[in-house]
Amino acid sequence: MINRKFETGNLPENSTCVVSLSGGMDSTSLMLELLSSGCQVFGISFNYGQKHLLELDRLEDNLAYLRNKGLEVEHHKVDISTIGNLFHSALINPDWEVPEGFYEQENMKETVVPNRNAIFSSIAYGYALSLAGRLQREVYLGLGVHSGDHAIYPDCRPEFYNSIHDAFAMGNWDADQVKLYLPYIDGDKVTILRCAEQAIIQLGLDFETVFRNTNTSYDPDSEGKAHGRTGADVERILAFHEIGRKDPIEYVDGWDKALATALEFQSRENTP
Repeated sequence: MINRKFETGNLPENSTCVVSLSGGMDSTSLMLELLSSGCQVFGISFNYGQKHLLELDRLEDNLAYLRNKGLEVEHHKVDISTIGNLFHSALINPDWEVPEGFYEQENMKETVVPNRNAIFSSIAYGYALSLAGRLQREVYLGLGVHSGDHAIYPDCRPEFYNSIHDAFAMGNWDADQVKLYLPYIDGDKVTILRCAEQAIIQLGLDFETVFRNTNTSYDPDSEGKAHGRTGADVERILAFHEIGRKDPIEYVDGWDKALATALEFQSRENTP
């Protein structure tokens, strides 16, 4: 058992937290959970040349929805899209099809973007450290990584974040003013959705509106509809099914077909 150098429990009320917001369900849920706990939230997002840039449009829709409900999140979008020309990944290369199947299949490694979370975390940490200096208070850096990511993405594992913590602490003055916050590191997308349900109730929001304004698919069509066949799609679909809800986003062939496909992929993966 490693000695973890990041926080996972509930944060104190009135905490300040920078959240890396992708526009997906994980970081959106984390943002809502923090808001429901009375935390001050600062969001940071990244355009890294991803083909599913739709996720950032959906994020803007959700932030507008929150503003209309009296919930303000200061948000900054960072354009680092030029790095897309340098990286080898199905999520960036327009000529490389995003693989289909269950999330833990070997071909899902094609969706890895080299060093992505190290890059995002480094920029977000610098922002959090700057906020700590400006506000003269401790700041948390919140990330929605979870156990479902561990098999395919090495930069979502606890050991990686322990190492990142050490590197950031070594490379910065006043690093004790920023703490990493990874509340879902031992959970999965079902855990995340259940936490989001409670936060949404506390905040007086509409569950379907919130999650309609998210994107998990790595390969949405030109109308923003998910095909439901990529690993990220399948994981999301199965999570909604597990909590007894229909996913409110639009699927190319409808929810029933998307669910049947996800269950089929899951069955294949679990068959010896």
